[in-house]
Amino acid sequence: MEAYRRLVAERRIEFVTFHQSYSYEEFVEGLRPTTEPSDSSQEDDESDGSARATGGFRLATKDGIFKRICERAHLDTGNDTDKMHLDRQRPIFKMALGQKRVEEDRIAEGLNNGLIHLGWGGKIDWTDSRFDSGPEVRKEWEARNYPIGSGREANVEMLFAFRSQMRVGDYVVLSDGRDYIRAFGRVTGEYYFDEAAEYHPHRRKVEWIWNNPEGALRAKFYPNYFRRQTIYRLNKTLVNWDALEELVLGDKAIGPAATARPYVLVIDEINRANISKVFGELITLLETDKRLGCVNEIKVTLPYSNREFGVPPNLHIIGTMNTADRSIALLDTALRRRFEFKELMPDPKVLKTVAGIDLAAVLTTINARIEFLFDREHQIGHAYFIGCESREQVDNVMRHKVIPLLAEYFYEDWSKVAAILGDANQGDGRKPGFLDRTRLLAPPGLDADGHERVRYAWSVRKDFDYSGLLKP
Repeated sequence: MEAYRRLVAERRIEFVTFHQSYSYEEFVEGLRPTTEPSDSSQEDDESDGSARATGGFRLATKDGIFKRICERAHLDTGNDTDKMHLDRQRPIFKMALGQKRVEEDRIAEGLNNGLIHLGWGGKIDWTDSRFDSGPEVRKEWEARNYPIGSGREANVEMLFAFRSQMRVGDYVVLSDGRDYIRAFGRVTGEYYFDEAAEYHPHRRKVEWIWNNPEGALRAKFYPNYFRRQTIYRLNKTLVNWDALEELVLGDKAIGPAATARPYVLVIDEINRANISKVFGELITLLETDKRLGCVNEIKVTLPYSNREFGVPPNLHIIGTMNTADRSIALLDTALRRRFEFKELMPDPKVLKTVAGIDLAAVLTTINARIEFLFDREHQIGHAYFIGCESREQVDNVMRHKVIPLLAEYFYEDWSKVAAILGDANQGDGRKPGFLDRTRLLAPPGLDADGHERVRYAWSVRKDFDYSGLLKP
């Protein structure tokens, strides 16, 4: 548990329990109602494909536990310094520095000097911290007697996005028309006002990660056309980060890192859910050779987000199940072929003697008799007794867990339960250990021939005697 908690803190292990109602929408991705505003409300008409808000809420795509841990495993580079990933939590701003083929000198200034510049916002120095607020920007614009309409003012909106919405560490994509990008960079400096600038006095420093005069197709990583608006924030739910990394980072981003740390998803009761319903088309991606970067790599397009998705090779899936559970027979054959099965039988050696009761001998005897009368798959696990520290605790386990479980195994045939507990023969004067039996008298008229079947009433004793379980 100490190691498990450490891995949980590092977000390298997740735990989920399957049940009969568990679905693909919970495991991979699905639509969930939310009252939170969508990113598109801040990005004008940039649609994320989610259902529009009605009745006070909207439907938004929500990642499930499997998709989330796959993403973390895929982005892990370990100590491989040759591998790089973009910060996928950061927003990306589309930016134009000048008109294509007309103001190439302005574009070149930004690319050559590591900066972005904005002409909107007038000749006003907006560095004061009070302009962190949009209303303050609008108020100052009106105070300077600049013309402003009754609705949205482009100067205010563009300046606020450039000066306040954009943060150090955010990304900038330099557009080249509506279909191409010219450069991609990371914002490294806060807003500053360059009074001596011949044009566009509002400026920020940028580290250009990728720059290509020939440009590259926007559609490789973003489906929507770039708008003519000088600056606005792209809808990050539409960004294909894998394709963007491949474009701007090249070989440093292709394929999983060789030193990527292992990640684990533990699925308890894996046989209780409808596997076809939960995994869907992703069942194929579990195979070793079809993982990302492997010889037969396969990606699928997810139905809700329409994003390409693959399973990284450093994600390990551990499914647990109880073989005594009858639903094991319903386990999907396709899932069986994609997992290795490791049997974990009861281990009496981990148990100790408590209040003179040799728990290892007790468990060994019980399981030997269960295997004789039923089968080996229904043996009782050592976990029932492993936390016992007193006679009272051992008695409680027997009374409230073991005996009821045996009664369920044998469908209330208490003669077999008694056989397991060593109480089947009580006519020899031996004191019973766990069960008392009382002979039942046949109703009048049923014993006329004298060949009626002997029947007993069984009851659990108040005090237990373990001597009948201390030897086979």
